[in-house]
Amino acid sequence: MTHRVVITGLGTVNSLGIGVKETWESCLNGKSGLGPITLFDASNLLVKIACEVKNFDPAKFMDPKEARRRDRHQQFSTASAKEAKEMSGLEITEANAGRVGVIISAAIGGLMSTQEGVETIHGAGPRRVNPFTIPMMMPNGASGLWAIDSGIKGPALSVASACASGSDGIGYAFYMIRSGLIDAAFAGAAEATICSLGVAAFDRLGAMSRKNDDYSMTPQPFDKNRDGLVMGEGAAVIVLEELEHAKKRDANILAELIGYACTGDAFHITAPEEEGKGSSSAMVKALEDAKLNPSDLDYISAHGTGTPLNDAAETHAVKRALGKEAYNIPISSTKSMTGHMMGATGALESIFSVLAIRDNVLPPTIHYQTPDPDCDLDYVPNTARQKKVNVVMSNAFGFGGHNSVLVFKRFSN
Repeated sequence: MTHRVVITGLGTVNSLGIGVKETWESCLNGKSGLGPITLFDASNLLVKIACEVKNFDPAKFMDPKEARRRDRHQQFSTASAKEAKEMSGLEITEANAGRVGVIISAAIGGLMSTQEGVETIHGAGPRRVNPFTIPMMMPNGASGLWAIDSGIKGPALSVASACASGSDGIGYAFYMIRSGLIDAAFAGAAEATICSLGVAAFDRLGAMSRKNDDYSMTPQPFDKNRDGLVMGEGAAVIVLEELEHAKKRDANILAELIGYACTGDAFHITAPEEEGKGSSSAMVKALEDAKLNPSDLDYISAHGTGTPLNDAAETHAVKRALGKEAYNIPISSTKSMTGHMMGATGALESIFSVLAIRDNVLPPTIHYQTPDPDCDLDYVPNTARQKKVNVVMSNAFGFGGHNSVLVFKRFSN
């Protein structure tokens, strides 16, 4: 038997806000989370800007002693999971603990803690290394910690597929619920890589914007003058449930997840395949899984990183997958506001997809000025747009050639 899967809870921490309400309001107002790096001294780096989480106090979400034992990305995931749990009203008991799962993923994990550990060894010696360094580094740490915090005893794991991690984690939770393995899951991802190692390493790939002096118009997804991504950070977690399970407890159903697919490019470890063959295949397969046609789509949440290669490849992929219908479907990149949260971005964009359906509004691609002949779709430039939204496709692509696509739909009996 195949079970229907619905969304009943959302939670997030990111550069646009602490919590879903503040984040969504900032997004619809076209607010940018970008600013000078303050988490460390970036004066000797070529990149000095990032989308940092601001005014985050982990002590509001966990015991201060416990917060010190968690990497920054794990603090974000805990806060996000708590908000999602509260919104959903899902209670974890001894009776249902084994039927609930956790898939909170990360592309990299505790990079800040890794760097701190290495610096401590060289500066103060091995006996001064934080004894919690290993659990703070682990990409699966966020899932394990939330399972411990909430008493969940079902599948608890993480997915590492670079910047597709969050979307793939949601997809795997979807599969487990649809197959009847579990009744509910907390799924999403967290990332906190704004440290000197993270910023310098991504910059060495040639992937980052260096508009340090005037960053008012960066990043610029799909714009002809785009010059690279901006690093972001944060977490996003959603609660997925089997439909009848949600109905029995009279849960508020926000949307339904009806399709998922993932593919591989088999092309290059960091560059997208120029024609978007692998990513277009994921879109086609996700629509097939959802039993929909391209004409059924009302909006596409783009991967849209703001790099010259990615945005052109994604545009090609959308046209390859959807044909002429691609020109009739609005597509936008919220990374223009949040920056690229690495493994967590797909999870946050899933939240935006659900909220677009709930509120019948499309988030904008800000900083869009100059059309690019290679990017010739409707990118919802600069201003949010009111539109009836029933079906949304959310794209997430990652280094390694990972392509993940989710399809959300307005819930109806």
